[in-house]
Amino acid sequence: MAAIDTQRRDAAETQRREALETPPREVRAQAKYVRAAPRKAQLVTAEIRGRRVPEARTILAFMTRDAARDVEKVLASAVANAEQNYGLVGDDLYVSSAYVGAGPVLKRWRARARGRVARVRKRTCHIAIGLSPTDGAAVSAPRASAAAEAPAPEEPKPRRAPRRKAAAEAEAAEPETTEEKPKRRTPRRKKTETEGDSS
Repeated sequence: MAAIDTQRRDAAETQRREALETPPREVRAQAKYVRAAPRKAQLVTAEIRGRRVPEARTILAFMTRDAARDVEKVLASAVANAEQNYGLVGDDLYVSSAYVGAGPVLKRWRARARGRVARVRKRTCHIAIGLSPTDGAAVSAPRASAAAEAPAPEEPKPRRAPRRKAAAEAEAAEPETTEEKPKRRTPRRKKTETEGDSS
C-alpha cells in the first residue's frame, strides 16, 4: 500500500515539474469580490487589452479612475505568477485577455423624505487578467484581426467647384440696380431739463 502511495506521489511530482518547464499559453491572475462596479472596471480593462505589460502599467498609473488601482494590482499579480512559476520575463508579455465579471451585490438603504427608504446597491466584481509571451504569432494575432475588420479605403469623391466661384457667377448674371438703399438715421436725443440747466 505504501509503495502505491509513493508511486502516485512521484508521478504527481514529475507531472508538476513538466508543467513548470513548459510555460502555458496564458498565465492568469484573478481578484474576486472587488468593491467596484463591474461597468466601471470594464472601461479600465478595455484600455489595456492587447497591449504589452510596460505600456499597460503606464496607462493604469496615469488613469484617474478608481478601478484602475484594482486592475493594476491584478496585472502585477499576473506578472509575478509568470516570473515566479514559469521563469518568464514580465516585460516580454502582453495582456492577451482582461475581463470583468459581476459579483454579488450588497444591498443597503438610506433614509429619504417623508419616512421613506431608498435602496442602495453596492456592486462588486471579479477581475481576471491573462498574459501571454510576445512571440511573433502571439503579438501579430490581435493586430491582424483589427486590420481585417477595418473597411477598405473608399475611392475619393470628385471635387466640387468652390462656392466663391459660383457666387461670383450668380452676381454677374444679375442686372445691376442703380437705386441706393436709404441710410438709416438715428433719432436725435432730446435734452432733459437737467442737461439744459447745466449749460
